[in-house]
Amino acid sequence: MGLTRRQVLRLAGGAAVLVPVASACGDSGSTGVLLRSQATLPEPFSVPLPLPPVLTPVRRDATTDYYQLTQRPATVEILPGYSTEVWGYDGRFPGPTIRSRSGRRVVVRHRNELPVPVSVHLHGGKTPPEHDGYPTDLVLPVGGWTGAAHSGHHSLGVKDYVYPLDQPAATLWYHDHRMDFTGPQVWRGLAGFHLVTDDAEDALPLPKGDHDLPLLLCDRAFAADGSLRYPSLDPTLRGQPGVEEGLEDGVLGDVILVNGAPWPYAEVTGTRYRLRLLNASNARRYRLALDPPPPTGPSFVQVGSDVGLLGRPVGHQDLEIAQAERFDVVVDFSAYPVGTKVTLANRFGDATTSRVLRFHVVRRARDDSVVPARLVDVEPLRRSAATV
Repeated sequence: MGLTRRQVLRLAGGAAVLVPVASACGDSGSTGVLLRSQATLPEPFSVPLPLPPVLTPVRRDATTDYYQLTQRPATVEILPGYSTEVWGYDGRFPGPTIRSRSGRRVVVRHRNELPVPVSVHLHGGKTPPEHDGYPTDLVLPVGGWTGAAHSGHHSLGVKDYVYPLDQPAATLWYHDHRMDFTGPQVWRGLAGFHLVTDDAEDALPLPKGDHDLPLLLCDRAFAADGSLRYPSLDPTLRGQPGVEEGLEDGVLGDVILVNGAPWPYAEVTGTRYRLRLLNASNARRYRLALDPPPPTGPSFVQVGSDVGLLGRPVGHQDLEIAQAERFDVVVDFSAYPVGTKVTLANRFGDATTSRVLRFHVVRRARDDSVVPARLVDVEPLRRSAATV
């Protein structure tokens, strides 16, 4: 039996994190309906920016790094004073960051202690199909599954994902990809960074170490008790997929989170920082800008995109970033006097969604980093090389 148009739209709402869509809302830049929080929200820029921990391999051999992650419910504090249940990788939102080397094989063993099936997709990874985390390649809960039937391939409890990582340095991310339920399961916390580096990137004098910040941006809404609010037809995510009528075009939250914290602040020195910007929202687009902008030069110097480093840096005064998209940019805070507070603003937002993050320039410091005029060699695509 064929699906009705309404059913198709509802199913699309469950996987909206994957494909950027054209705006139907004018200057907002996003499709969808704003879902307002019922909890008391904190003052912006009152919570410090958290950084996800870097995951340590459980073992290594000559060719491979081996990792383990457990997907499980956990209670965390997102809004100050509230307890919120998330579904997280190792119980964290976002999940731990995996840092890998190009060409060195990685095996990640995922154990599913959630009450629903999952599938893990390495977004941007050059991955064999059997390890790509396609929507019907499901890992069932360790205790078995008695919910709605799923077609496709099933593993019980545990799956090893093998990543050759035969690709250049890039900012990747991993997230849930379960058929019909991607949107609500990512909304509950199933997302994290996977950063790949290589010799070419290491040779560049770009900001490194504490000056290399992965920033996962997403919007969420919260119920009065602090729980995550999402209009699923089945809040247990065990049965009927989709969202409530009228929300099929996408769900937008009124709280902007960065690395799982609401409108946080970060203390920075008057030096260059590399910001790895990831839009992990289900339906929201952002138009990012610095307020105030630097007195000279571009606000952002882009050095990388979804597929890795650019051939040459590109300057931007603002950035439009769609769902699942990544921008690697360098911001030079030496352009600001010590004591300046620089807001990462969202020009597509309004009221609570118009602000993302605030940087406090707290002191001067030595800076050996540089953004060179040439980054890496990029082989241009040639029509003559195309094959069927």
